[in-house]
Amino acid sequence: MCGERGDLSLAVECLTVKPGTPGLPAFKAQFVEFRKSEIDTPMGSNIGGIQMNQITQDSRQGRIRVDEIPAPMLKGVGAIVQTRVSVVSVGTERAVTKFASQGLIGKALRRPDLVRQLMRKIRQDGVVSAYTASLERLDVPHALGYSSMGEIIETGPSVTEFRIGDRVACAGGGYASHAEIVYIPRNLMVKVPQAVSDEDAAFAAIGAIALQGVRVADLKLGEIVVVIGLGLLGLLAVQIIKAAGCIVVGTDIDPHRVEIAQKLGADAAVVTASDTLNQVVMDLTSGRGADAVLITAATRSNAPTELAGEISRRKGRVVAVGDVGMHIPRATYYPRELEYRISMSYGPGRYDSSYEEKGIDYPHAYVPFTERRNMETFLQLVGDGKVSPGQLVTHRYPILEAERAYETLQSQDSDECLGVVFTYYLGATTNRKVEIPTEKRRVAQGTSVGVGVIGAGNYANSMLLPRLSKMQNVDLVGVSTATGITAKHIAQKFGFRFCATDNQRILEDTDIEAVLIATRHSLHAELAISALAARKHVFVEKPLAVSEQELRRVVNAVNESDRHLMVGFNRRFAPLVVEAKRFFGAQSGPLSMVYRVNAGTLSQDHWVRDPREGGRVVGEVCHFVDMLQFLCGSKPTKVYASAGAVSVGTPADDNLVIAISFENGSLGTIAYFSTGDAAIPKEYVEICGSGKTFIIEDFRRARCAIHSNITVLGGRGQDKGQGGAISAFINSVLGSGAEPIPFDQLVCATLATFRILDSLRTGSELPVEWLIGRDGNQSIGED
Repeated sequence: MCGERGDLSLAVECLTVKPGTPGLPAFKAQFVEFRKSEIDTPMGSNIGGIQMNQITQDSRQGRIRVDEIPAPMLKGVGAIVQTRVSVVSVGTERAVTKFASQGLIGKALRRPDLVRQLMRKIRQDGVVSAYTASLERLDVPHALGYSSMGEIIETGPSVTEFRIGDRVACAGGGYASHAEIVYIPRNLMVKVPQAVSDEDAAFAAIGAIALQGVRVADLKLGEIVVVIGLGLLGLLAVQIIKAAGCIVVGTDIDPHRVEIAQKLGADAAVVTASDTLNQVVMDLTSGRGADAVLITAATRSNAPTELAGEISRRKGRVVAVGDVGMHIPRATYYPRELEYRISMSYGPGRYDSSYEEKGIDYPHAYVPFTERRNMETFLQLVGDGKVSPGQLVTHRYPILEAERAYETLQSQDSDECLGVVFTYYLGATTNRKVEIPTEKRRVAQGTSVGVGVIGAGNYANSMLLPRLSKMQNVDLVGVSTATGITAKHIAQKFGFRFCATDNQRILEDTDIEAVLIATRHSLHAELAISALAARKHVFVEKPLAVSEQELRRVVNAVNESDRHLMVGFNRRFAPLVVEAKRFFGAQSGPLSMVYRVNAGTLSQDHWVRDPREGGRVVGEVCHFVDMLQFLCGSKPTKVYASAGAVSVGTPADDNLVIAISFENGSLGTIAYFSTGDAAIPKEYVEICGSGKTFIIEDFRRARCAIHSNITVLGGRGQDKGQGGAISAFINSVLGSGAEPIPFDQLVCATLATFRILDSLRTGSELPVEWLIGRDGNQSIGED
C-alpha cells in the first residue's frame, strides 16, 4: 500500500522506533493530513465509509488478511465503537498465529485435549464424520485482538453511563478486535480520561491483565517483587508494582528488555541466569528471598516456575500471569511452603457471560475491582504519569498493513516487537450488508427458490447448509449472522450473494422467498413471526418457541399467513424411521415405544442452560416427542415426567423419564440421561406393536422382527433425516409437495415440551392442551 501512495507513504508507513523514542506526535500529524486529503478518495473500496475492515485469520493455515465484513449490530447492553487504535498482544497473538500455521500433526501435538475430543467423536460418529467436522472447525476464520480504544457512535437503550462521542477503552476477545467498527458490552469498556492519549488508552485491557496479576500477588508497601519475563505485560507490571510502593526486580533473557526495565524504574534488572538473579535478590532481601514473584513470560518451559521457587522467601507468593509451564517442583516449593497463584486475565468478571455479555455488574462492596474497574485503575495510573505504555511502542501500522505486521511478529526480528499498534481510518460506517462477488457464488438452475438464512452455527454449517448448497432448485441469496466474520465466511463457502449482520436485510430482500432460521432458541419465534409477516416461507430449526405465549403468537401468525412454516423435526425423515413407519403400516394397532437418549453433559455456563433459551427439554426433547407422534400416527394427549436427583446442582432436565399417552392409545417413554458414557451411541429406539418389533440404533442400523424372523437394515452410516427434511420443505415451497409436517403436529410436539416441564414442577400427569385463557376458552391460537 505504501508504494502506491507515493509521497504520502510516510503518513501510512509503519514507524519502527525504539521504546521512548519520540515518533508518535509526528506520525499523528502526518496521518491526520493524510486522512484529510484522502478521506473522500476511493482506495479499493475502504475509504469514505464504504466498507468495514477487520483483521481475520483462518485456523487451518494461519493466513492473515484484512477483510471487508458487515459491521456488528447494536445490542441493548452495549455500544458501537469506531476504533481509533488497537494493540497487538504480541505474546498471545504470536502464539495463536504460530499454532494456526502448523499442520494437523503440529496442532495435535500442541493440543492433546483436542485430540481426545476427536477420538471421542470418532468412536461416536465414525472417522469420516469426525474428520469432516474437524476440518469444518478449522475452516472458520476468527478475529484477532482484544485491547483497543475508539469513539462511541451508537449506544444501546440500557446504556446510560456512556454517550455518543465518548472516547472509550475496550476489552475482550471477539469484541475489542482489530476492526474499524466493533460492538462492546458495557462492562468491557471504560471512559478515557482527558489526560490519556488515544494510543495509551488502547493498552487498557492488556494493562488490566498486568494489574490483576499484581492484585493476585497481594503486595504490601515495601515488599520486594521479582518480575520474570519483560515483554509488554512484564514491563507494564514493573511500572504498576513500582507505583504500588514496592521494590521491583526484573529479569529476561533479552538484554535490551532488561535495559528498558531499568529505564522504566526497576530497582534492579538482570539478564536471566539463576545464579546472577538469585544473588541480586538475596542482596536486596538480606538473604531472605523475594516476597512475591510474577511470571509474565510466555513459554511452554517450566523453567520460570522453577526459577520463581528458587528466589522466593519462605511462605512467599508466586503468581502465574503469562502462558507458562506450571509443573511445580515439590523439592523447591514444599520446604518453603510457597503459594502458587493463577491470575485469570483482566480480573473478576472474565469468562462470566452474565457479566461480560449481559452487563450484570458485581456489587462494588464485595468485588471492588472487576475487570472493568481494573481498566479504570490502569488508565488512572497512566493519566497520573505512573505508567507509560507509549514508551513501549516499537511498531505502528495502519490497519491495511496488518499482513506485514504479523509477518514481522513471526520473523527473526520479532524479538524487537514490544508494543505493536494498529491505527485506523476514520471513514468507516456501520454498513451491515456486504455483497459477495458474483464469480464466487453458485447459480441455481431452472425453477428455484430464493433462500435466505438467519443464523449459521455449527449445526447449520455442518448439516443444513451443505445440503441446501447442493440442491439445484435452491438459489442462496443472503445469510445473516451475529458476527460479520462468520457471515462472510458462510457466504463465501456456500455461494450466497450477500452477507449481513442485520436480519432485516434478509426479511426485506424481494429475491428471498424462503427463510431458514437457525439462531439461538430464544429468537426462533420472533423471527418466524417476522418472516411470515414479510410473506416468506419459513423453515425454523427446533424449537418453534420457548414459551407458551410465544407459541400462541406463532400460531396466530400462521393463521394469518398464506406461507408455509416448517420446524426442523428431521428425525421423522430419517430413512430408518420411514422404514419403521412402513413396517407397522396404517392398520397396526396402538404402539409401545421406548426412546433412550444418551444426551451427554453440558457445562453449567452453556448457552442452552440460560432459562431464556428454554433448556434441554424444550430445545431437544421436542425432537423425540415429534418422532414418536410420527411413528404412531397420533398426537400426544397426556404427559408425565419424573427427574432423578443425580448430584447436587444437576438441573432437573438433565436426567428424566417421560411417559406420553397418544390419542390412538399408543404409549411412549423417553429416557433422557446425561450420566452415560460418551462412547455409547446417543439414541436407541424400540417400537413394538401387532406382534412386531423394530429397533433403531442411532440411525445407523435397524433390526426388525416379525414371525420370529429378524432382518437387519442400514449399516451405511448415520442419517438423521436432515437432507430429507430440507428437500421436503423446498418441494413444498415450489408447490410440488404437500405440507411436510402438519402444522397441528408442530404445535402439539412443542406444547408437549411445555407440559413436560410443568409435570416436573408439579409431579402430576398433565393433558397436552392450551392453558385456560382469560376468556375461559382453550382454542389454539387464542391469547
